[in-house]
Amino acid sequence: MKKFFKTSGIILILIFGLLYISDYNYLLTAISKIYLKGHATAFLSDYQYFENRLLPASKNPQPWPLHSEFNSVSMTAAQEQINLENKTVALLLIKNDSIYFEKYYKDYGIDSKSNSFSMAKSYVAALLGKAIMDGYILSLDQPVIDFLPKLKGEFASVVTVGDLASMASGQKWDEAYYSPTSVTTAAYFVKDLGKLIMDQPIDQAPGKSYEYKSGTTQLLGMVIAKATGKSLTDYLYESFWNPMGAEHESLWQLDSNENGVEKAYCCIASNARDFARLAKLYKNHGRWDGKVLLDSTFISKSITPRFKESPQYGYSWWLKNYKGHQVFMNRGHLGQYVLTFPKKNLILVRLGHSKGPDGISSDPFTPDIYHYMDIALELNPDANTP
Repeated sequence: MKKFFKTSGIILILIFGLLYISDYNYLLTAISKIYLKGHATAFLSDYQYFENRLLPASKNPQPWPLHSEFNSVSMTAAQEQINLENKTVALLLIKNDSIYFEKYYKDYGIDSKSNSFSMAKSYVAALLGKAIMDGYILSLDQPVIDFLPKLKGEFASVVTVGDLASMASGQKWDEAYYSPTSVTTAAYFVKDLGKLIMDQPIDQAPGKSYEYKSGTTQLLGMVIAKATGKSLTDYLYESFWNPMGAEHESLWQLDSNENGVEKAYCCIASNARDFARLAKLYKNHGRWDGKVLLDSTFISKSITPRFKESPQYGYSWWLKNYKGHQVFMNRGHLGQYVLTFPKKNLILVRLGHSKGPDGISSDPFTPDIYHYMDIALELNPDANTP
């Protein structure tokens, strides 16, 4: 038995040693921060195990008002079952810019932090719009190489910032969340995310079609940081987070230490109420308390499909016509959603541990999203007609 454990120990040491000196040494971080904690992928509270940049609460917090009928309605047993099966932690419905319904599960509450995952992509796109407003970037048509001249690939000289925001970059990328050897997994754990991204060439003609790639948003984040000379966190705070009155201190996950760069494609740790603010800004055409924070033309373009054959996506926002309602949404891994029905003045935030069983489908929207859209409409009796 002693010989067995000794041999096993030597084998493990060799395996870890080989990993350490290989191109897959990031897996050591993955093992310690994710897999040894019982998870097969990134999880809602994993921000605790990474470096983060502080996103402070607003200097002038603006609590959401409670609707006159706050929590006067209840979910049906079937609706509640969906939330329990998918391990929902927060469900928030905002009607006419007031909290109409709110419920938390398990140990989560109003001020609980939760990983946004890819919902962050919509924030990065908003920062692009703000950078254009501020004159740091000329337009959606400005070439990426104006900011990142060492970008690689046959088509590196022609890809634009608008191509990045609309997922039409032509970037080499493997969007596989559960494969430990995919570049998407590597991006979550490497210590130099910028180098990893710059090693992914623009090897296909950009601006031709939609193809979802997290590395493309990371590249866009690098452009914005270069153009503004500011970290994404600082620029987000001054542009939106502070003027929109965010109530709680939040975090943006970094690739390494406090001097690292934000994971632009994911990972703002915040709460349901503050996640809803960007949706309100877009619903209100870029105005907040009468002040223009973001150009309305940019917003209109953002929530309109760029490609006819890909009606589900605009400029870093997901789009759906559902039961006669136009819906725009930001969404993230494991079922993080902010669903906005602009004509009905409704915003639904759903955060949780799962989006339900994965299945093979040509539908770009998973079945749970339809359930949550139904919940938003069914909890609100005024939303029954388009």
